[in-house]
Amino acid sequence: MINRVTVIVTLSLTMTSARAADPPKWDQGLTAALDRAGSNRTELEKALATAPADQRTGMAFLIANMPDADLRRLKADYLLTNTALAYRVRNEVKWGKTVPEDVFLNDVLPYANLDEPRDEWRAEFFELGLPLVKDCKTPTEAAMKLNSELFTKLKVKYSTRRRAANQGPKETIASGLASCSGLSIVLADACRAVGVPARLVGTPMWADKRGNHTWVEIWDNGWHFTGACEADPKGLDRGWFVGDAARAKADVPEHAIYAASFKRTAIHFPLIWATENKTVPAENVTARYTKPAPAAANTVRLLVRVRDADGIRVAVPVAVMPAGDKAVPLTGTARDEKADTNDILGFDLPARCEVVIRVGQVEKAVTTDAAGRQQIVDISLPRK
Repeated sequence: MINRVTVIVTLSLTMTSARAADPPKWDQGLTAALDRAGSNRTELEKALATAPADQRTGMAFLIANMPDADLRRLKADYLLTNTALAYRVRNEVKWGKTVPEDVFLNDVLPYANLDEPRDEWRAEFFELGLPLVKDCKTPTEAAMKLNSELFTKLKVKYSTRRRAANQGPKETIASGLASCSGLSIVLADACRAVGVPARLVGTPMWADKRGNHTWVEIWDNGWHFTGACEADPKGLDRGWFVGDAARAKADVPEHAIYAASFKRTAIHFPLIWATENKTVPAENVTARYTKPAPAAANTVRLLVRVRDADGIRVAVPVAVMPAGDKAVPLTGTARDEKADTNDILGFDLPARCEVVIRVGQVEKAVTTDAAGRQQIVDISLPRK
């Protein structure tokens, strides 16, 4: 058996040699984490002892911060492979050495995002992703490239028919179906595999109680967001959920926006599929998404959802006809089942006004709500 005292002393000297007077905060938590590992402690000590000197800081960070369930089951080979690839990619992408150490440790090195299965995904995404981003000069370029091409290559799409919300990449790729959380896990893992810092962000419930959502943030001299499998050619910090996120409430846990963290924090990331699980650390990042309400805005956000005779969402042209002979119709395309459940075609209309919604030969008269409200209208199409 590896001498436990030797492992800890050697590791401690290695980690503090550069700044002996100011060791990392998590250094003190390493011994406690090993104590909680039970019979799996020997595997973690093996990982610490076997890791190359320049990777021991990263290995110690993972062990000091990983959930207790992982302390008791993850094997040395799994951790060593993950860590070696994470450090290797820093030397193979143009932006690798520009990522701050704390961001690398928390948002590139970790093997998981939430409570998903601990798949061995890094090698596969490294081999698949590196050729895609070889000409990219920044994390932003690489993340956009992955988001626009990866899901097509993997033949993966959004679907409410996925087995679980928190699927690991292996199951998502095998089934071809995933929730917004599952898609976000795939994108974040693929980003991390090519050295792009990435983390999952989400809300347990939009402020209008329409549902939850999860997306991805990537780091490029600051955090920027994108919807997984929803690449926007205009760049990052765009998406159908921007308006919803702007109405989030930082001081209301149910309606706040959280960024997942591997490093232990004072709060947890809310898992809507496992509400009692508080093992995923998080930061409340609501303030970065919210905006002051427009002064005296006398409008209503009208959302139009169209389903066929079987109740399936369909992508069809929609026209909203305001009252008045000279009124100009507003047009758009309803979302089908490939879009997130909460992604609904929207129109900004005057409050308390009469409109007619037209979808093909179907028309529906609607009176908009009071100012500042959000209103959903469902249109059902007859069977052809």
